[in-house]
Amino acid sequence: MTRILLISGSTHEGSVHTAALRTASQLTPAGSSTTLYDGLRSLPAYVPGEPTPPDAVVQLRRQVAEADVLLFSTPEYAGSAPGSLKNLLDWLVAGGDLHDKAAGWLSVAAPGKDEGAHAALEAALAYGNARLLQWARARIPLSPDAVDSHGVIDNPQLRLALTDMLQAFSRFVAGPQPRQTPSWDTYSSVYPVILRKNPPPSSIWRTSA
Repeated sequence: MTRILLISGSTHEGSVHTAALRTASQLTPAGSSTTLYDGLRSLPAYVPGEPTPPDAVVQLRRQVAEADVLLFSTPEYAGSAPGSLKNLLDWLVAGGDLHDKAAGWLSVAAPGKDEGAHAALEAALAYGNARLLQWARARIPLSPDAVDSHGVIDNPQLRLALTDMLQAFSRFVAGPQPRQTPSWDTYSSVYPVILRKNPPPSSIWRTSA
């Protein structure tokens, strides 16, 4: 069983980033499970050296420990990752919870709109010694009105990208597989997808405009 924890960096109820991850939960392949983390708004502020972490932090760390892969989707605020997401990452880095944890991200913003957020996210993941999966970074630009009344997104390019990514996570967890070009790359001329060949884990990649 491949267990995937979906983490949105937005605290907005109608967030397109959260909706994209909620959509992923509808596309979970057989042999996998997805959980959408819902504690971002109530997560206490990080306190260095806290001897007894708050219950919400204990719960977060348990969910991360049980997951095989973390999939993030985040907006950009003030040129960087939202403070609420940085707070979550601070707790995880401090607790060593990201060590060797596989991770990827999904962008639903247009190129040039969230490079700072993803640079900050990747920096924190690298600092925590997470394993950023270079093929698990996709961009499918969407507008907020793509979210339907059920809080999900019925966009064929997004659904194709998510289906491929979730299946790739399962193959990754199962063991080494021959490298294949994801089928969402078909749409790369309109929906650019990030594909790079094995840069050093600590490198920080930035989307080109």
